[in-house]
Amino acid sequence: MQTKVKRSALLIIVAIILLVSFTSVFAQGQKEKSLYDRLGGVYAIATVVDDFIERLLVNNTLNANPAIKEARIRVPKAGLKYHVTELVCQVTGGPQKYTGRSMKNAHKHLDITEKEWDAMVADFKITLNKFKVPEKEQKELIGIIATTKKDIVMVPASGKK
Repeated sequence: MQTKVKRSALLIIVAIILLVSFTSVFAQGQKEKSLYDRLGGVYAIATVVDDFIERLLVNNTLNANPAIKEARIRVPKAGLKYHVTELVCQVTGGPQKYTGRSMKNAHKHLDITEKEWDAMVADFKITLNKFKVPEKEQKELIGIIATTKKDIVMVPASGKK
């Protein structure tokens, strides 16, 4: 009788271990994909970046800034698209590593204003909507971009943006 009890107890322990193991593996499989994966990876991101940069290049608000206009002459748009794609891939969880300059160094001489920042964000949203990027992912992307604002938008001598 004692052997039967021991065997039953052992079977229950094995069943519990298997159940816990299965639950753990199942839970890991249910983890949300990275933003990079939800956006479709590098090719989808590069396609969106291409449209976005083309949109920025004809934006009248941005083109009114002589420093931006001059930078566009110096920096080939293919290179800009490459670096922006690299950056978006990295910050969304992709394997790519951004190799460009810091946001602060890349933008400090451009005297970007709040109005120009808003124009850029508006164009970004138009592009995201064009490609039917879901609202959740759009909010995540806009949140990521917002973290760079302090390094991109200039603060006038008065201290007001």
